[in-house]
Amino acid sequence: MVVGILHITMNTWINFKELREKLDFETVLRDFSVEVKRTGAQHKGPCPLPGHQGERKAAAFSAELERGLFRCFGCGRKGNVLEFAALMEGVDPENGAALRSVAVRLQDKYLKRKGAPSPPQAGTKPVPVPKEGSPKLTAINVPLDFELKGLDPVHPGIRKLGFTEETARTFGFGYTDRGSMKGRIAIPLHNTQGRLVGYAGRILEVGRISPENPKYIFPERRERNGVAHEFRRGEILYNAHRISTPGHDIHVVSEVEAAWTLHQCGWSSVVAVMGSGVSTAQLEILDRLVPQTGRIVVIGGLDSPPDDYRIAGLVALIRPVRMIRLSGPIHPDCVDASEVARMFK
Repeated sequence: MVVGILHITMNTWINFKELREKLDFETVLRDFSVEVKRTGAQHKGPCPLPGHQGERKAAAFSAELERGLFRCFGCGRKGNVLEFAALMEGVDPENGAALRSVAVRLQDKYLKRKGAPSPPQAGTKPVPVPKEGSPKLTAINVPLDFELKGLDPVHPGIRKLGFTEETARTFGFGYTDRGSMKGRIAIPLHNTQGRLVGYAGRILEVGRISPENPKYIFPERRERNGVAHEFRRGEILYNAHRISTPGHDIHVVSEVEAAWTLHQCGWSSVVAVMGSGVSTAQLEILDRLVPQTGRIVVIGGLDSPPDDYRIAGLVALIRPVRMIRLSGPIHPDCVDASEVARMFK
């Protein structure tokens, strides 16, 4: 069942929070000789990434300048500003140590240079300058003032996936036949204070997954009374709000259903990053959850590589890491609870 176990120790901390707050994606793009063609908060143009496969002149590359994210619809590569810089420097973003060295260079170049703006004082926030025609304010992961009603925790589709009613009720998910999540499993998402900030939707039939019909969908940006409301999954760590007391070990997986599976195996200290990497905000949450003497265990399965290696390399920036690779997918019908218990010990 277990393919491999890897131990990683790399405790030198970079000020990722300051790097995230100060790094300007547009500046980084220009420093890599990219001609920025800005429309609002987005840049579109030819893909500048080395090794790009496809037409260079096509505007296949898109960068969300304020969120620090990029994607090329030609070669398929995507990620954040740090991963962009790594690719441009010929560094594999999946190599945690190499990515860290890129982060150090970016921090030295943009945050420590003479004349760089100082970090905001505690209790203050920079005032954004609104662009013409855009909302005056942007609200990130604002707690909802409602809950979805009528979620079915015993729907046949959920049972077919192998999840029990107890698991569904513990995590609050259930099938819904209405709204934007219609035909999916609606999954409540909470911030670290336990406030509900949105819902994700998990498709029931894997055979129906496509670019137009992804496995997971997340809340879309919406405007309300002059305020742009955005949900950013990188700002939260799934299930972290249920871990009230920091423990010696925290188990990290990529997908929420992997957290459900390990819960059914008897392990409650499991969090999910909900993606193929770990954001700086999620690193900060983990830093609070795991004591200095603790350890982070990254668990991957047949359906997750190379995501688990990337995740392990990033969380190794803050704590010693043990990475466990399972020989099959992390699903109830593929994971043996007793084997997992022996493996964790």
